[in-house]
Amino acid sequence: MPGVGTRNVVLVAFEDVRLLNVTGPLEVFDLANTILGSEGAVPYRPMVMSRPGGETRTASGVKISTERLSAADDIDIDTLLLMGGPGVHAAAADRDLVAWLVSRAPGVRRVCSVCTGAFLLAATGLLSGRRAATHWQDAERLQELYPDITVESDPIFVRDGQVWTSAGATAAIDLTLALVQEDLGHSVAMQAAKTLVVYLQREGGQSQFSVPLSLQTAAAPEFASLHAWMRENIGEELRIESLADRAAMSPRNFQRVYTAKVGRTPAKTVELLRLEAARRALERGALRLKQIAVECGFGDERRLRRAFHRQFGVSPLDYRDRFSSLLAASQRAA
Repeated sequence: MPGVGTRNVVLVAFEDVRLLNVTGPLEVFDLANTILGSEGAVPYRPMVMSRPGGETRTASGVKISTERLSAADDIDIDTLLLMGGPGVHAAAADRDLVAWLVSRAPGVRRVCSVCTGAFLLAATGLLSGRRAATHWQDAERLQELYPDITVESDPIFVRDGQVWTSAGATAAIDLTLALVQEDLGHSVAMQAAKTLVVYLQREGGQSQFSVPLSLQTAAAPEFASLHAWMRENIGEELRIESLADRAAMSPRNFQRVYTAKVGRTPAKTVELLRLEAARRALERGALRLKQIAVECGFGDERRLRRAFHRQFGVSPLDYRDRFSSLLAASQRAA
């Protein structure tokens, strides 16, 4: 690829960093280098750095080698990528580390955080007045500590100008693939995604976790059997009256208690469960869209398409095509 220069990418680590937050982006950058290597291009020079340098213990106990941050003082940094992990709060309290980030950020093309790295980024003030993502378990705490940030607990990653933030775990790969696509185009990012056997990128606004999982973690125990019944009867109307009756409450009281306990209205839960059922049906690939719409309670294709695109950022048929491509790649890799 003519004209591709080498971009210096600094991955900022610290004691008790999450290992996957480091290795996921590194793999993506390395694959981009490999893909363009035959053309004589080396688009990325990733450097894992920490303030003191040397061996840095990760949260899993594995030690990684890091360069001292001061070694980057005299180089042009294209991308700063702040890692997450249990040690991030100590890192955010490290005045020297925060001061270094503040001093370098103005000259950097883009600043990113992965998972709870958003806390370190927030400590620099660079997230003030911006939208941001982090691991869903830590979203409420980030919002409480930094009320001037609009924390979005659901998206996989958020871009606000040249500041990027991602959710936890494998969302680091999604964010890095998005960076590669912005820099090098769709084709290179797609090749990297296929090698990793992941989507080119899950849409940034896609939910971090499945609806059943979110219900297990957020809902009060008294609604567990109701949620199971809702999933078993997903093709039915599931009106507020019938849900309240199953919960042995009046409709008005049920609406109030359920919303307070679960964090979303009963109607929203119904829609999300329908979408989850539709997503699974699309992954199986056998049913026509009209049949999926009926069996999942949407009634018609139009309503399914509108709700699906609003939640996942892609159409149902595009989702099916992407999943089929991913499955085929997985089978070839096996």
